[in-house]
Amino acid sequence: LARDYEALPDNSASMIRIAMIDNLTKRLTNETTPTWRDI
Repeated sequence: LARDYEALPDNSASMIRIAMIDNLTKRLTNETTPTWRDI
């Protein structure tokens, strides 16, 4: 979500919601995934 190239605002809002759902489920399940900072 660093850049937004979508032409329609609804598409951008949907992508943000999907990212937030993913973020919240990872917090609820205590799932940790390696990031580029962990390398």
